[in-house]
Amino acid sequence: EQAVAVAGGIIGGILLFVLIGITAYLLWKKFCRLLSYEKLTSPVKTNANTTFQDQSTSEIQLKSTRSRSVPFIIPPTLHGRDWINLTNEEQVQEDSDPYMIPQDGPRSSFHSLAGAYVVGTINPELYKFPEDKSETDFPEGTIGRLWFSIEYEQESERLLVSLIKVRKLQPPADSCSPFVKIYLLPDERSYLQSKTKCRTLNPQFDENFVFQVSSKMLLQRTLKFLVYHVDKQKKHHLLGQVIFPLKNETLTGDNKLVIWRDLEKENLEPPSEYGDIQFSLSYNDYLGRLTVVVLRARGLKLQEESHAVSVYVKVSLMNHNKFIKSKKTAAVLGSPNPVYNETFSFKADQTELDTASLSLSVLQNIKGEKTHLLGRVVVGPFMYTRGKELEHWNEMISKPKELVKRWHTLCHTT
Repeated sequence: EQAVAVAGGIIGGILLFVLIGITAYLLWKKFCRLLSYEKLTSPVKTNANTTFQDQSTSEIQLKSTRSRSVPFIIPPTLHGRDWINLTNEEQVQEDSDPYMIPQDGPRSSFHSLAGAYVVGTINPELYKFPEDKSETDFPEGTIGRLWFSIEYEQESERLLVSLIKVRKLQPPADSCSPFVKIYLLPDERSYLQSKTKCRTLNPQFDENFVFQVSSKMLLQRTLKFLVYHVDKQKKHHLLGQVIFPLKNETLTGDNKLVIWRDLEKENLEPPSEYGDIQFSLSYNDYLGRLTVVVLRARGLKLQEESHAVSVYVKVSLMNHNKFIKSKKTAAVLGSPNPVYNETFSFKADQTELDTASLSLSVLQNIKGEKTHLLGRVVVGPFMYTRGKELEHWNEMISKPKELVKRWHTLCHTT
């Protein structure tokens, strides 16, 4: 009997301990729920003035504690509702809803919050679209920026060009009436032209143009945009240009590319006897790296103008007139004004810049014939060069890590 009594006492103690634990857990959970939810108002108010005053107090407290966030509120009609089971067809508010009964007197923004609870806040800063810096960040000395898009239709072999807009034009006069001519190089005899926008430095065009070009020749072509201004005497003044080679772009699969480029001034001087070449130089003293960007050439004297003729540029690094290394651009077919936009890097210690030089040779290749030199230019220190070539080299050294771009005259020396 004593053993039974002891066992009963133990079991009773355990049950009592469990009951106390469950009660304590439920009270703790209820207390946490009260702290988690911020109650704006009581859902049922008998006095309209009291409701308005309570709402005003809650609104002031909400603004003071959460000035930079937006409260996420459960409407009173959804209290006690299961949100998961709500459907679009279900009537959320019913005619018998006591909170929807119209009341006399002026309505206010607090009136619609009667019985609502704040369950959290939303930070508007997290949902802002990133700022488009292409609309705000313009380089010093800018003459304008042009936006366009390109798309290629494989089946119809059509290149679709959309001229979108131009910003920050710098006209020769106070007023500006711009328009744009679009070429598909190497064909410089035909072009497509936009409408003229009157009296604006930031024209919005939104015009579409179509060029017929085969998929085999597409990557050999280059888009050229010329932006003009029309004055009161109907004379055309060139404001700037954009040269965009298609060879570096992926235009398969009917994908549309939206692109922007800064306008460049056109070289209005006539080409030299053997043509000119434009390239950029940059030297990184930390990495010991010499970078050359071959941009374009113009006025080349081709022996034969046809698609069988390919023109490329060979870039060679020399030291004490000894050959170190050379690299070649891709060949452009049948154009006296080829566009390359290709970058090459060479290892060169800073102590070698007084004895090193760069040779850029423009070469023409015809199938079955020997490669023909169209022109050559050498840039380097005082040991090898003078004039513009020496100035370009010295400017590169004085502006480390910055691309220095210039035109150079081609010579026909070997």
